[in-house]
Amino acid sequence: MTSETPLPNHPAEAPDTHNLIRGRTTLGDFEIVVLTDGYFLLDGGAMFGVVPKPLWQARATPDDQNRILMGTNTLVVRDGKHTVVIETGIGNKLNPKMRSIYGARQLLPSAFAAAAIRLEDVDVVINSHLHFDHCGWNTTRAADGSLAPTFPNARYYAHRGEVECGRLQRERDAVSYIAENYEPLLAAGQMTLLDGPQSILPGISVDLYPGHTAQMMAVLLDSGGRRACYISDLIPSSAHLDLTWVMGYDLDPLTVIEQRKRFYARAIPEQWLVFFTHDHHAPFGHIALNERGKPVLRSPDAENAG
Repeated sequence: MTSETPLPNHPAEAPDTHNLIRGRTTLGDFEIVVLTDGYFLLDGGAMFGVVPKPLWQARATPDDQNRILMGTNTLVVRDGKHTVVIETGIGNKLNPKMRSIYGARQLLPSAFAAAAIRLEDVDVVINSHLHFDHCGWNTTRAADGSLAPTFPNARYYAHRGEVECGRLQRERDAVSYIAENYEPLLAAGQMTLLDGPQSILPGISVDLYPGHTAQMMAVLLDSGGRRACYISDLIPSSAHLDLTWVMGYDLDPLTVIEQRKRFYARAIPEQWLVFFTHDHHAPFGHIALNERGKPVLRSPDAENAG
């Protein structure tokens, strides 16, 4: 998987763009590694909804097809007892047309190898929601077409409502749900469906932040008196910090705005470390208010960056 021909150069590429390990940090007893399934490309207008291009392109440089560079950030959280994976990228089950559209790279297993983390050692996998770019490596398609859990010894967690929405195959979001990412795990009894906020392991819990989907969850990490949050598509990248800079993909943009207010009300004053699902070059940092009262990203300390 590491020998694939690189994508054509994108104007947002940087010297470290093709690094499989996007960052490292610690939170109390937790060691956190950010891995990537490889960047992919999405239409900038879709990613910023009603925000005019002259505004958003100052934060997210588009290519000549108006596509911006998007990350696929997977967190691996370890405390010496458990290995927990948050999100699993796009995977290797897109059809050729979709793979070409998005430029999917299928690199997450190689990223695990680069970080010397064995797939078999993962105890828990948490999906914030079940759109294909967040749970694609839940399962792996073999050359003969068969499917198997990518993390064979893990207990998977997702929200029950996400499975129910995926099964409806609604016109608005059917393309986002690929049943092979979760139905085999359900059939095998390897996936647990949640109905709301819940503790998964000591110091690791989920909470609902609806709007992008009706049941999207954030993952909260608490250790050593500090808190981190994988906020998922509520705030997909550091370019989306403004309250009203929501995506065209959000099912309920007004709810997204209200949930961002709720999130900032604690994350900013309590100095949560925030992880972004689709920010390839700035996968985590602290959010602060600038002199105009706008949320901005403060980069992590240099010794904690990857």
